[in-house]
Amino acid sequence: MLKLVVLISGGGSNLRSLLEASEDAEFPARVVAIGADRDADGLAHAEEFGIPSFVVPYTSYPDRESWGDALLEQIRLWEPDLVILSGLMRLLPERVVEALSPQLINTHPAYLPEFPGAHGVRDALAAGVTETGASVIVVDTGVDSGPIISRQRVAILPNDTESTLHDRIKLVERELLVQAVLDIANGTIDLKELAS
Repeated sequence: MLKLVVLISGGGSNLRSLLEASEDAEFPARVVAIGADRDADGLAHAEEFGIPSFVVPYTSYPDRESWGDALLEQIRLWEPDLVILSGLMRLLPERVVEALSPQLINTHPAYLPEFPGAHGVRDALAAGVTETGASVIVVDTGVDSGPIISRQRVAILPNDTESTLHDRIKLVERELLVQAVLDIANGTIDLKELAS
């Protein structure tokens, strides 16, 4: 059974999909803890599903490195097999990535390597392209530049706004994430091999 720690900043819709998937006794992974960098709405899922949670507020630390060290300390308490960034809106310090990688994955609302960064959906709309996508990647020390685990195209409709497009991308992201966790747990995907 793969032990997961999931890190969030917002509502945690991808997290919820994982929690729902893991309610199936056959699903080979369990979320053992949920962490956040602020008092995130998604922590309500932890309460609802009876999962322990922790908050390491970014604003309580003098810099990103000391915040990262405190976050890493919390993560390590749970001895996870896999750490998932699920809408964590902060770049992890390099030494945190290096300590956890390649057992550190992230979802991104674009068909990487297209439109990396915090505004993937907005950037795709601004570029006037007809399709974008969703990706699951191994986190490295760059910005959305790690090895791609899976990705899928999502069409951009003529009347799409950032919100409507993002909502459709999230549906695909959730499916990709649950499948990626399943494949990692079953050994179909070898993160060490992928990252080498």
